[in-house]
Amino acid sequence: MEATERGGPQVAGELRAGARHLLGRPLTCAEHDPEMYRLIRRHEAELDRWFTQRLGYRLHVGADTARLYKSGYVPDRRPLRTGGRSGRPLRPLEYTTLALILAATAAGPSVVSLRDLNINVRSAAAEAGVTLEGTAVERRAVVRALLWMIEQGLALELHEHVENFSNDEDADAVLQIRPDRIALLPLPGFGAAQPAPRRAPTRQWLRSRLVEDPVLYRDDCSDEEWAEIRRRLREEAGLLDEMFGLVIEARAEGIAAIDPTGKLADQPFPSTGTVGHAALLFIEQIAARTDSRPSPVEATNATDATDATGAAAGRTFTHSEALAVIDELATIHAKRWANDLVESPPRLTTRVLDLLLDLRLAINESDADRTRYRLLAAAARFTVAVDPDAAEQTALW
Repeated sequence: MEATERGGPQVAGELRAGARHLLGRPLTCAEHDPEMYRLIRRHEAELDRWFTQRLGYRLHVGADTARLYKSGYVPDRRPLRTGGRSGRPLRPLEYTTLALILAATAAGPSVVSLRDLNINVRSAAAEAGVTLEGTAVERRAVVRALLWMIEQGLALELHEHVENFSNDEDADAVLQIRPDRIALLPLPGFGAAQPAPRRAPTRQWLRSRLVEDPVLYRDDCSDEEWAEIRRRLREEAGLLDEMFGLVIEARAEGIAAIDPTGKLADQPFPSTGTVGHAALLFIEQIAARTDSRPSPVEATNATDATDATGAAAGRTFTHSEALAVIDELATIHAKRWANDLVESPPRLTTRVLDLLLDLRLAINESDADRTRYRLLAAAARFTVAVDPDAAEQTALW
C-alpha cells in the first residue's frame, strides 16, 4: 500500500487510526483527545488527500479542532444522539432547541450565563416563529441540547451545571461558547434528510455508501453503478482496508463493509442490552418462518447461489405480528431484560423495529391499508442455516 511504502507500518497504522477516528468523530477537539488530534495534525496532508480523492470529503485542521466535512451522501437514518455509545436519538423538540441555541450563539459572546442564553434563545425562537412556553419539558430539551454541545466541544461549563435547570427554572450556570467551532457545523445535519445527491464521481459516491451505510444493496444502485463496483471490488476492498481496516463481504443481494472490531458502527450489532438481544431473537423468529422460503424449484433456478441461501430476506410481517413476537420473547426473557421494556411490549417493539430499520436489516413497506415490514438480505447474517446432515451450523450472510 502507498502509506506502507512511503513511511512503513507505523505511518500506515497512524493514518488508519486517524481516518477511523475522523469517520466516527468528524468534529475532533484537541482537549478531548490530545494524542489523536496531534496524530491527525501530523498527517493532515495525507489524510486530506485520502478523504478528498477517495471519498470526496474535505478535512479542515485548525489550531485545536479537526473537522471532516462529509459531502456527496447523507444517510437517511443518521440522527444526532445523546451522549455515550448507547445514547438515544435527539427528539424533535431537542433538535429544535439545539438549532435555536446554535443560532443564538453562533455570533458570540464567548462567555454567557444560562439565564442570558435563554433570553437569546427566546428571541431566536420568536424570529423563527417558534412558540416557547417555558415548560419543564422545554427546560429539559434545553439541558439535553446543551449537554450535546458540551460533549461535542462547542460549549464548556465554567460555573455550576446546566443539568440543574431541568428541575429548577431559576437555576443558572456560566458557559464558555465556541462560535468558531459552531461555524464548522454543516447545516444539513440539522434539517430533514434529503435524497443523496450524485455530486461526487460515481466511484467516490459508491465508496461513501459502503463507508456510511451498514450495507449497500443491489437495489440502491443503477445497473451501471453495480457493474462498476463489482468490477473494481478487489481494488475497493484494498482501499477501504488501508483507510479503515474494513473487510468487504459481497453477495448477489449487496455488499457490506464490515469492521471486525465493531467500534466504527454508530449502533453495534449484535449488541448487549434488552433491545439488541430482542432484535437478534426477533430476526431468528421471523427468519424461521416457512411461508416465504423459496421452494426447491425456486432455489434451483436462482441466478446466484446466495439468492437461495439468503433465507431471511423477503420475510414480511405486520406491526401486529411483530408485537406478538416481541410480547412472547419478553415473557420468556422477563428476568433478564429491562423491566420497563418487558412491561411495555409496544414500546420494546418500536425500539426493535427502529433498530432494524437503522441498520438496514429491514424496510418499511407500509401503505394506506396496513403497516408492513420486510427483512432485507443482510438480516441473514444474523441467522443460522440448519442442515441436519452438516456437522456445524453456518451463518447465511
